[in-house]
Amino acid sequence: MTTILTAGDHFVLNSLFIDSLRPVAPTAAFRELTLPWPVEPFGEVAEVREASGTEDQLIEALDGVEICVTQMAPLTERILKASPDLRLFCVSRGGPVNANLEAATRHGVAVSFAPGRNATATAEHTVALMLAAARRVPATHADLAVGTWRGDYYMFDRVGPELEGSTVGIVGYGAIGSRVARIVSGFGARVLVADPWVGADDVALGEVTDLADLMRRSTFVTVHARATAQTEGLLSRAMIDLMPPGSVLVNCARGSLLDYDAVCDALNEERLFGAAFDVFPHEPVPADSRLLSTPNIVMTPHLAGASKQTALNAASIVASEVARFLADGSLAHCANPAVLA
Repeated sequence: MTTILTAGDHFVLNSLFIDSLRPVAPTAAFRELTLPWPVEPFGEVAEVREASGTEDQLIEALDGVEICVTQMAPLTERILKASPDLRLFCVSRGGPVNANLEAATRHGVAVSFAPGRNATATAEHTVALMLAAARRVPATHADLAVGTWRGDYYMFDRVGPELEGSTVGIVGYGAIGSRVARIVSGFGARVLVADPWVGADDVALGEVTDLADLMRRSTFVTVHARATAQTEGLLSRAMIDLMPPGSVLVNCARGSLLDYDAVCDALNEERLFGAAFDVFPHEPVPADSRLLSTPNIVMTPHLAGASKQTALNAASIVASEVARFLADGSLAHCANPAVLA
C-alpha cells in the first residue's frame, strides 16, 4: 500500500488534494500536514526559496512516505537524506522553486510541477490591474471613502489611456501571456509580443518583435517571463526609459524582472502615467519602500493567481501526475526527468 503525504496549506487545502487523489489511488494511506502559508509569508528554507514550513516538520511527516503532494513544502538536501522511502514529490505550482532538483535527482526522487494551473486567474488579474492603473480606481475609491470628490481627475492632463485602440506589449508568451493577449484583443487592443522562445507562427493574436521595439511602441506593457538568472533585471532602467509618455507598466510575474526604482523615477517625473504590481523585489513590501509613496501605483499582495479554480486545478493536476506515476512510473511534467530514465 502506497503512503501519500498531503502537505497542503490554507489555499490548496489538504481536503482538495485528498478528494482528487482518492479516485486514482483508492488503496493509498493518507497523511496530512498543514503548512502556514499564506497566513505566514513564504520564504527561504535552507537552500530553497518560496517555501513554507520547516525541514524538521517535513522530516517527521515524511517518515515512511513514498509520495508527497504539496504547494509550498520545502524539499532540501537534509529532508531528502532523512526520507529514504520518498519516490515522488509533486509541487502544485507552475515551477518547483521550493525543491532542490539537483539533490532530488541524486536521491532518486522525481519532482513534478503543475504548469498553467493559475494561468487564467493571473491573466484576468493582469488586465484588472491595467484598468485600475489607467482609470485610477484605487486612488479615487480611497478619496471617496474619506469624503473627497476628485473632479480634477477629469482634466485632460490627468486622465489615462483606454485599452481599445492602444498597443499592449506582452513580455513572455506562455500560458499567462497568451491568455492576456486574448483578453486585451477582445477589448480592441493591438498586441505586441517579445519572447525569445516564440516565433510569428506561435502567436495567433499579435505581432512578434524584440523587447526594445515592444517597449517603444506599447501604451501598456505587461510582464509574464519566468524568473531565471537570464531574466533578472530584464526590464532595466534603459528599457523603461524607452516607454512612451503616458504609458502603463504591469508586473504580475516576479519582482526580480524589473527595476522598481526606475519605475518610481518615471512616475515621479510623470513620464509614465501609472504602474501596477502584484510582485515585488522584497515581500512583504518594506515600510520604507519607495513604492508606498510614489503616485499612481496600484499594488496587490502577490495574489494574482488566487482563485478557487486555481486551487482546484492544482489538486487535479497533481492527482493526474500521481495516477501516471503509480500506473507506469511516468510523469507529464517532470522537472528532473533523468530520475525517470
